[in-house]
Amino acid sequence: MSTHLGLPTVPEQTRRDLGNGVAFAFNAHHFDAEPNLDVEAAANAATVPLSVIVQVTKRCDFGCSFCSETLQKPDPTLEQLDTIRKHLAGVGRVFLSGGEPLIRKDFSEIVDMYHRDHIVAVPTNATHGLDHARNIAGKIAFANIGLEGPRATTRRVRGDYDKQMAGVRALQEEGIPLALSSVVYRSTLSALPFTVQIADVLGAGKVKFILPLRKGNALGLPDHEFITQDEAETTFARLKEARAEHQWSPALRLTTWTPQNEGHMIVIEPDGIARAWPVYDATDLWEPLGNVLEEPITEIWKRYRFKVNHYSKYLGRSIHTVSQGVA
Repeated sequence: MSTHLGLPTVPEQTRRDLGNGVAFAFNAHHFDAEPNLDVEAAANAATVPLSVIVQVTKRCDFGCSFCSETLQKPDPTLEQLDTIRKHLAGVGRVFLSGGEPLIRKDFSEIVDMYHRDHIVAVPTNATHGLDHARNIAGKIAFANIGLEGPRATTRRVRGDYDKQMAGVRALQEEGIPLALSSVVYRSTLSALPFTVQIADVLGAGKVKFILPLRKGNALGLPDHEFITQDEAETTFARLKEARAEHQWSPALRLTTWTPQNEGHMIVIEPDGIARAWPVYDATDLWEPLGNVLEEPITEIWKRYRFKVNHYSKYLGRSIHTVSQGVA
């Protein structure tokens, strides 16, 4: 499908029913559920996760000051990624992640491999957006751009803002939906409204705010950069007020590291090892679950002890949320 300018567009799809009262809403890039859904019952009845993160590489062209992925592993081959895909049968959404996933020259082949079976999303810094945008358009639900705000803030915390925005424009030109995510330091609090403003200008579906965890590069952050739960909640309330005042449209999400969010992510590393993240008392915050190159996700899900946290987080029950649309 193309526009009159010849540019591909994402197929018009607003929701996908995933069963058990859960659906994926494409317009705001998140899972949705019936208001009266019993999350604990749904989680315990499930046989697969709602969402998993597949690291197609650990390599990255940035050195973000909060990065937890500092230990390198060889990239998985296309054959290994296809085995992982087969073993993820039934999973609703797959994040093709990194490192920086678009650094792989064969990234569009990986998207081709996954998008027919899964809702595919791509966390990226967008610096290689021009290399892949045309070939992945219409195949991914959204690209999630890591951005900490205006140029100076993003440069200090993450990397080259201008190179990122060039890649973002390439993704936009191909009709790829966008979301933004920002890691929140005490020293970046004043930049957060600008992040939402940028998201609004870009037409992004949502902005995710995440607190850093003490792992990898973040071990070098001074203590004062870590805000408290109360400060995070106060900050989010102010952003909610500013969003209403300025009529910004992106949905807002804030994830803090409470007991209800422990272990909610399932991350599959390049060697196929699946881990729960973050597990607060575990080495490097990882809890090994098994290897998806060797067994299906259904078996790993059986021994995963954070099922309720997984469902609660991805259904927005254990995080702070503001829905998409002008208030």
